[in-house]
Amino acid sequence: MTNRKMNILVLGAGVVGEAVTHDLALDYEVSVGDVSRENLKKVEEHAETFVLDIREEDEVLSKMEKQDIIVGALPGDLGFKTIELAIESNTDIVDVSFMPEDPLALDEKAKNEGVTALVDAGFGPGMSNVFAGRIAKEIEDLKSLKIWIGSLPQEPQPPLYYKLTWSPKDLIEEYTRPARIIVDGEVREIDPLEEIEKNINLKNRTFEGFYSDGLRTLLDTIEVNNMDEITLRWKGHLDKIKVLRELDFFKEDNLDHTLKVIKNKMCYDSPDFSVMEVVGKGNEAQKEKMVRYHFYDEETDGFTSIARTTGFSTAVMTRLLIDYGLNDGVIPPEELGRDKEMFDYMVDGLKKRGIKIKEKISSV
Repeated sequence: MTNRKMNILVLGAGVVGEAVTHDLALDYEVSVGDVSRENLKKVEEHAETFVLDIREEDEVLSKMEKQDIIVGALPGDLGFKTIELAIESNTDIVDVSFMPEDPLALDEKAKNEGVTALVDAGFGPGMSNVFAGRIAKEIEDLKSLKIWIGSLPQEPQPPLYYKLTWSPKDLIEEYTRPARIIVDGEVREIDPLEEIEKNINLKNRTFEGFYSDGLRTLLDTIEVNNMDEITLRWKGHLDKIKVLRELDFFKEDNLDHTLKVIKNKMCYDSPDFSVMEVVGKGNEAQKEKMVRYHFYDEETDGFTSIARTTGFSTAVMTRLLIDYGLNDGVIPPEELGRDKEMFDYMVDGLKKRGIKIKEKISSV
């Protein structure tokens, strides 16, 4: 691809889509489609906007076919369909949705149509995968890989000590979707709330955490004995969430009512922050080796940290696709991390946007 004034369609104008649009509109012709007119008003200064429902397939395909690249920033339950439509329209796509399906299932179809689909292109999954791919490249015999990740309010308020800054349905799904981890070389599915990890110390703060299903494509692309992802919360949150789930508040029939009630308890004034550590351990040249990546950001410039870390990661990966070009097929972010030049491109791009990233390599 060339670096001409390309046409990019962003699907979704929520907090992530807004940040993506703000970034990409600096250099490209951006249009945005969303079902919400209210969401579209937030980006109309930077892009052409129109009401668009991903379920109206003919209309969506008509819009897609006029674009050079699609950016999917829709809720997870719409992500797989978005990628399918992009492939059908023969348009490359960068997608950030937290879909329950395996995007790699579309790899052959994308290759047959000559389409690049860069998936899970956000914060986590996303940059967590990029760091994992880099670690797998830097440690010859990787034994373990662990991800700690979270976006939280700086001033947590009871009763849930959490602030809602992204899709509420996707948030609840983190607590209900079985988490896949690797133990002794085998993939296992576990209840995300079965074991709560206490007293996690990062960035001079103490958190609790639960197993989340964020490894996704890493389960197939990283060869390692043990690997898991822990999502961070302030202390006191997870015990209450566990009770709500046990009382069936998160069942499909009850979910809409539950969200109406608890959303009010998670909407209050507090800047947020995002933190992630990805640590790999293994052997190289008969010596033990550890590689650690630390990622940190705070709300600033009118964007929440979750919007910045996710949306700017998506934007930087979109720019990488434009500047470098990628092979046809479904491309998970860890494959970008294995390439040092692409890895540096993404890290440098995020640093330029004020996000702090540090690497530490040491003997264990």
